Amino acid sequence: MAHYVIAQIDIKDREKYAEYEAGFMDVFTSYKGKLLSVDENVSLLEGQWPATRTVLIEFPSKEEALAWYESEEYQSLAKHRFAASTSDIAVISGLD
Repeated sequence: MAHYVIAQIDIKDREKYAEYEAGFMDVFTSYKGKLLSVDENVSLLEGQWPATRTVLIEFPSKEEALAWYESEEYQSLAKHRFAASTSDIAVISGLD
Protein backbone atom coordinates (compact mmCIF):
# COMPACT_ATOMS: atom_id res chain seq x y z
CA MET A 1 0.00 0.00 0.00
CA ALA A 2 1.33 3.45 -0.89
CA HIS A 3 2.35 5.76 1.93
CA TYR A 4 2.84 9.50 1.75
CA VAL A 5 5.21 11.83 3.51
CA ILE A 6 3.71 15.27 4.08
CA ALA A 7 6.03 18.02 5.26
CA GLN A 8 5.06 21.53 6.30
CA ILE A 9 8.28 23.52 6.46
CA ASP A 10 8.73 27.05 7.78
CA ILE A 11 11.97 28.27 6.24
CA LYS A 12 13.82 30.85 8.35
CA ASP A 13 17.20 30.98 6.51
CA ARG A 14 16.93 30.54 2.73
CA GLU A 15 20.70 30.51 2.21
CA LYS A 16 21.24 27.67 4.66
CA TYR A 17 18.16 25.85 3.37
CA ALA A 18 19.66 25.99 -0.13
CA GLU A 19 22.41 23.67 1.13
CA TYR A 20 19.72 21.11 1.94
CA GLU A 21 18.02 21.58 -1.43
CA ALA A 22 21.32 21.19 -3.30
CA GLY A 23 21.79 17.63 -2.02
CA PHE A 24 18.18 16.49 -1.69
CA MET A 25 17.62 14.81 -5.06
CA ASP A 26 20.96 13.00 -4.96
CA VAL A 27 19.90 11.29 -1.73
CA PHE A 28 16.21 10.98 -2.60
CA THR A 29 16.71 9.19 -5.93
CA SER A 30 18.49 6.35 -4.11
CA TYR A 31 15.12 5.35 -2.62
CA LYS A 32 11.80 4.36 -4.16
CA GLY A 33 10.04 7.65 -3.53
CA LYS A 34 8.21 9.88 -5.97
CA LEU A 35 8.20 13.64 -5.37
CA LEU A 36 4.58 14.67 -6.02
CA SER A 37 4.50 18.33 -4.97
CA VAL A 38 6.64 21.14 -3.61
CA ASP A 39 4.51 24.24 -3.08
CA GLU A 40 5.19 27.61 -1.50
CA ASN A 41 1.83 29.09 -2.44
CA VAL A 42 -0.89 26.77 -1.13
CA SER A 43 -4.55 27.71 -1.55
CA LEU A 44 -5.80 27.52 2.03
CA LEU A 45 -9.41 26.40 2.33
CA GLU A 46 -9.72 26.30 6.12
CA GLY A 47 -7.70 26.92 9.25
CA GLN A 48 -4.10 28.07 9.38
CA TRP A 49 -1.11 27.05 7.28
CA PRO A 50 1.99 28.67 8.77
CA ALA A 51 4.43 26.73 6.55
CA THR A 52 6.34 28.55 3.83
CA ARG A 53 6.81 25.26 1.92
CA THR A 54 4.70 22.13 1.71
CA VAL A 55 6.06 18.88 0.28
CA LEU A 56 4.22 15.70 -0.68
CA ILE A 57 6.17 12.49 -1.41
CA GLU A 58 4.85 9.01 -2.27
CA PHE A 59 6.55 5.75 -1.33
CA PRO A 60 5.46 2.17 -2.15
CA SER A 61 5.30 1.33 1.57
CA LYS A 62 5.78 2.77 5.03
CA GLU A 63 9.00 0.76 5.31
CA GLU A 64 10.40 2.45 2.19
CA ALA A 65 9.44 5.89 3.52
CA LEU A 66 11.16 5.21 6.84
CA ALA A 67 14.21 3.70 5.14
CA TRP A 68 14.68 7.00 3.25
CA TYR A 69 13.97 9.28 6.21
CA GLU A 70 16.06 7.32 8.71
CA SER A 71 18.98 6.72 6.34
CA GLU A 72 22.38 8.02 7.33
CA GLU A 73 22.62 9.93 4.04
CA TYR A 74 19.32 11.74 4.53
CA GLN A 75 19.87 12.50 8.22
CA SER A 76 23.29 13.95 7.41
CA LEU A 77 21.73 16.20 4.77
CA ALA A 78 18.74 17.06 6.97
CA LYS A 79 21.05 18.84 9.42
CA HIS A 80 20.97 21.78 6.99
CA ARG A 81 17.16 21.76 7.04
CA PHE A 82 17.13 21.57 10.84
CA ALA A 83 19.42 24.62 11.03
CA ALA A 84 17.40 26.63 8.51
CA SER A 85 13.78 25.79 9.28
CA THR A 86 11.20 24.17 11.50
CA SER A 87 9.05 21.35 10.17
CA ASP A 88 6.01 19.21 10.83
CA ILE A 89 6.41 15.91 8.97
CA ALA A 90 4.12 12.88 8.93
CA VAL A 91 3.79 9.56 7.13
CA ILE A 92 0.22 8.67 6.21
CA SER A 93 -1.28 5.55 4.64
CA GLY A 94 -2.81 5.61 1.20
CA LEU A 95 -6.00 3.81 0.28
CA ASP A 96 -5.98 0.39 -1.34
